[in-house]
Amino acid sequence: MPSVEEAMRDTPRAGYLPEGARGLAQIDAPVELGHGSTCSQPSTVRTMLELLDVREGQSVLDVGSGSGWTTAILARLVGPAGRVLGVEVVEDLVGQAADRLRRDGLGQASVRLADPAVLGAPDAGPYDRILVSAMARELPGQLVDQLAGDGLMVLPLDGQLVTVRVEDGRPVVEPAPGWYRFVPLRVRSPRRARGPWSRGGGPRGGAS
Repeated sequence: MPSVEEAMRDTPRAGYLPEGARGLAQIDAPVELGHGSTCSQPSTVRTMLELLDVREGQSVLDVGSGSGWTTAILARLVGPAGRVLGVEVVEDLVGQAADRLRRDGLGQASVRLADPAVLGAPDAGPYDRILVSAMARELPGQLVDQLAGDGLMVLPLDGQLVTVRVEDGRPVVEPAPGWYRFVPLRVRSPRRARGPWSRGGGPRGGAS
């Protein structure tokens, strides 16, 4: 399977940006997509995908798929034997992302409009990996419930990137270095993860 670097190189960001924003593709900064959404900066995407540790043939959920860029990169990482489902709350972005995935021949990836009352896509789970590209203020229990038994989730949680696994029936949260900004995770009446959850020490690095 390709490395994260190779998958990103094979998925040029410019092809997943609005026409008027393609000149910004090489800048390591978020790019506005409209509707209050952004395409995350490449260095942050690389960090998140490296933390996610996607394997060939896995099932992956991409929450906040936006332009479809991360969905496409994930599709290259899982390969033809895997599957990636992107969910997005903005209908216009869903249509655009679907067109781009078809254009690039990534049949193992799809995107759909998110149900505003439901986080993720529990009907299509469980997932080996879940990537969340929007900031949560509390650990989203609905997404934890969609992880497979040995699954892993990466998300920005209250300013930090964290990994989440479930061990002995409870989520274990480990922070990564650095502080990050994302658009907020949009959901009605979010449910926190059930029971106690553990969290490691604080970040060691600078800001992104």
